[in-house]
Order: sequence, then C-alpha cells, then structure tokens
Amino acid sequence: MDKQQFSLAKCSRQRYNEWMFRDVPSDIKIQVSGGTFALHKFPLVSCCGRIRKLVAGHRDSDISRIEIELISLPGGAETFELAAKFCYGVNFEITSANVAQLCCVSDYLEMTEEFSKNNLCSRTEEYLDSIVCKSLEMCVEVLQQCENLLPLADELKIVCRCIDAIASKACVEQIASSFSRLEYSSSGRLHMNRQAKCDGDWWIEDLSVLRIDLYQRVITAMKCRGVRPESIGASLMSYAQKELSKKSSLWNTSRQPKVDGVEDPNGNERLVVETIVSLLPVEKLSIPISFLFGLLRSAVMLDCMVSSRLDLERRIGSQLDMATLDDLLIPSFRHAADTLFDVDTVHRILVNFSQRDDSEDEMEDASVFECDSPHSPSQSALFKVSKLVDNYLAEIAPDANLKLNKFIAIADVLPEHARTTHDGLYRAIDVYLKGHQGLSDADKKKVCKLIDLQKLSQEAGAHAAQNERLPLQSVVQVLYFEQLRLRNSLSCSYPDDNHKPIHHSWRISSGALSASLSPRDNYASLRRENRELKLELARLRMRLNDLEKDHVCMKRDLLKSNSRRFMSSFSKSIGKLNFFGRTFSRGSGSPSRNSRRTESKITERT
Repeated sequence: MDKQQFSLAKCSRQRYNEWMFRDVPSDIKIQVSGGTFALHKFPLVSCCGRIRKLVAGHRDSDISRIEIELISLPGGAETFELAAKFCYGVNFEITSANVAQLCCVSDYLEMTEEFSKNNLCSRTEEYLDSIVCKSLEMCVEVLQQCENLLPLADELKIVCRCIDAIASKACVEQIASSFSRLEYSSSGRLHMNRQAKCDGDWWIEDLSVLRIDLYQRVITAMKCRGVRPESIGASLMSYAQKELSKKSSLWNTSRQPKVDGVEDPNGNERLVVETIVSLLPVEKLSIPISFLFGLLRSAVMLDCMVSSRLDLERRIGSQLDMATLDDLLIPSFRHAADTLFDVDTVHRILVNFSQRDDSEDEMEDASVFECDSPHSPSQSALFKVSKLVDNYLAEIAPDANLKLNKFIAIADVLPEHARTTHDGLYRAIDVYLKGHQGLSDADKKKVCKLIDLQKLSQEAGAHAAQNERLPLQSVVQVLYFEQLRLRNSLSCSYPDDNHKPIHHSWRISSGALSASLSPRDNYASLRRENRELKLELARLRMRLNDLEKDHVCMKRDLLKSNSRRFMSSFSKSIGKLNFFGRTFSRGSGSPSRNSRRTESKITERT
C-alpha cells in the first residue's frame, strides 16, 4: 500500500455511485454546520447506521422528502462530503490531513462493519495503524488535526496512539544515534564520542507546531520512554521560543487589572510558561541557566503561579555559579514606584543557593571538603557567586528607591567564607552611600559593618582611608589595619630578627587555601583564624571605646586644670593607644611592666 495515497477504488462491495443517481431526484436533505446536501437515501442508509435510524423515524411522515439535521458533526461540511462520497463509491484519498476527521465522522455516522463490509471506520483504522503510526511527522500532523476534534478524538484513541508512536519513534532513533557515536579509543576501549553531532533529535522542530496541551502529553510520554533529558530540554527551549518570543502582548509592561468577563490576553502565554516549567527535567544542567532566567522573567511579567516561580528560583539557585550579571538584572513590573529591578526574586535565589551550601557544610563526611564533589558546590563556585553578588549590588546601588534593608539582605545572604576579598563589596557600599546621601550615621554604620576591613586590598584600603562618605569609626579601623599591615611587612623584611608579625596567622594574604594542607585542615584553619579575627576586632572596639572616654576626660581636664595636667592626661592616652607596642599582641591583653615604667618616666619629664 502506498504511503502517499490510500485509494478507495478497490472496495470489495459494489456500490452505487453518483453517476447512477445523475437523473434521479434527491429524496433526502442533510443539514450540517457549514452546508446543506441534497442526496439519496439508499447509498446513505446502506453505510451509515445513524442516518438509517433517523430515516426509520420518519416512516409515519412523507418519506419522499426527508430533512435531517446533523448537529455537531465532527469536521463540518467538508468532512461530511468525503463521507458521502464514500457512500456513493466515489474515489478519494485518505491522508494524514483528513484521517482524523474521517475517523471521527465515521464513528459519529456509525459507518461500521455492522452495516457494510470494509466500511469507513475500518478503512480509517487500517490507515492509522499501517501508515500514520509508522511515521513521526504524520503522527504530528494528525495530532494537529485532533486539536479541533477533542474530546471525540481522545475517546477513539487517536491521540494516545499518535503520542505513543511519537515517543517510541523518538526513543528508537535516539538509541540508534547513540550507537552510531560509539567508537574505540586508542587503548581499545569502547566509549561514546560526545563531540559527534547527534542526529536523533531532528523531531524537536516538528513538535513545536502542537498546541500546548497535546505537546505536554507528548513530552510526558517521552520522559516515560527514557528520552534523554538534554533532548527534552532542547525541545522545551524550541517550543518556548516559538510561543513566547513572537507574542507582542508578553512585552506590554502596562499591568492593567483583569476585568471580570473579559478574556485575559496573556492567558495562553501564562499557560505555556507554567506548562514548560512543569515539564523541565529534574536532572541538573540539562537546561541552560540563561533559559531558566528567561522563563523566570516571563513568569514574573505574566504573573504566573507562585509554585512555578519558586520552582524556577530553586533550579536557578542550584547552578547560580554559571549565571551572569545580565541574568540577575530582572526588571520589576509590579509597581511604578518600586525598584528598577526585582530585588526580592534575586534574594530568594541567593537564599536557595546559600541554604544548599549550608546544609551541605553541616555534613560530616569527607565529601564536604572535596572541591569536585557532585553533591556540594566547590569553593570556586562560592567565589564566583560572591563576585556576581558584589557586581549586582554595585549595579542596583544607585537606585533611589532601593531600601537599606533590602541592600543589606542581598549583601549578607552569603556565608562568611564565600568572599576572599571585600573589595567588590566595599565598592558596592560606596556606590550606595554616594547615591543615598541622606542616610543617617546609624544607617551608615549599619551598612559598613558588612565590610571586613581586614580583607581589603592595599588599593581599596587606601581609598577607604580617604573616603569621607564612610563613618569615622570605619576610617579609624582602616587606618589601624593599614599600619598593622605596614608593620608586618617591615618585620618580614628582617628574616634574622626574632620578632614575628603579630597577626601573621590572622589570614592568608592571598585569600586562597594552602595547597600544602588537606581540605579538612584548611577548613579548620580558616574557622580558627575567623574566630581569632572576631576576638581581635572585639578587643579593638573596646580600646576605641576607652579612647573615646579618655578624649572626653581630656576636654574636661583642659577646662579645669593647667597645661601640665593636660599634657599628662594626653600622654596617658597616647600610651593606651600604642599602635606599635605589645598592647594588641595575641599573647597579652595589657601593657607590660616595662612599658608602664617607661610611661611613668615620660610623664615625669613632661
């Protein structure tokens, strides 16, 4: 049987054709949606059980002229004309473009073997099984025709047969393509050549013509059959590009409230986004993160279901180290007076990333310390995300509507060990202070607490020391650490000297883990140094508070006593500060007796 033509000329039973009734007046009128047909009873009742029953119901009336109305006939007047030609014995072709309509109309008219041998029902079923289900392209075309024939096409199993055929065909071709990429290596071992072009996914473009409900059923069947997640993802991307990128209503940023009784113009696009999100493969890296961000933007613009947006945010958070700054810059479309970018969505994405990192860091097995562990993000991934967050903060910082609490929430969401240097964070905070000059001193101190001044580079520290936008306390701390760094460098320049840098073990200057230590030892060392850093910072704050109190006493003594007492108080204050003495050494918390004796001598001389 020819696949391009399925002729009805070889009918086993001799039928009356239209030429036999050329000069015979019509005795039955059939009304269908889209047309009226004047025909003859005998050819119709010999094949159609439904028309035979309707004609039998007119026995008591004038049977010389019968009018029958067929309500909701599948396929309309065009399909009924083909069914009538079949009854008259006129030859025509059954193709993939009309087989679904003919199958439905033959069932509606009851054109079964009970009334005629080799009737239209059996002929269409034979065409579906022997020709359509053996070709993926023809199955897709039949599914397109079924879009206007539901639910009858579903009841007749036309849709499910085509879907199963598509899924099986795609799976078989993918397996054959995989075998074609097998090759032997130089050592004689059989392996898969992943660089070779995969020719088993040619069906991706063909599926893009289906309606979203039928497309969803096809993809679900493919998943059950074991089609590769990468192929599923490529098909979803192709379908989304076709359905969403050409819709002008999607990019209409005027969010008008939906009026009851008025059809939502974005309803189809919203359904497409929500369906695609539900079909995303669970396997990581099967979908590019840029496509996930594109779906998330569409979901935000179209106000999709919360579950769909949260699912996208979770997926993005699992591979955030592959994102770029442009990906994170999601426009805000909700309120005209809100921020330029959707900060809340980005914060939830970062929370997903940080929670995933925290939950994995609490594990006790050694895989936590392995950078290449598939279950935990590597240290390089944390570094990439920290740089990405700092650049994002610098980009959104000039926004006048960006609240301080949201800025701090974004900056503080990552763990402490994510940043090896705080230059990027300092730059973002400086941009925020420059764009929000009306901040109070308390708010400035609050946002500057995010910066670990010990992790600033020499260039950033020099800039911070002269930055008038920073609080005075932060500037003093920067100066202290700069002097401490200078002393350490001077001490290191004398290798024969017994004196070592006081805070040499605070942190590794490069910020990277030592290659001579094991990952577990490195992690423990970093935590120990972090505790020491916090302890030294607390001591510094206590000494700054003492210095402020002494400063107040100095002013009071200046008014009440003579210049001698004032100079004595000033000398004591300088002795307490003692940047280069042993006051802030790790081993002692107070000056030694020798230093006290020296201070008393200086006081007497003055």
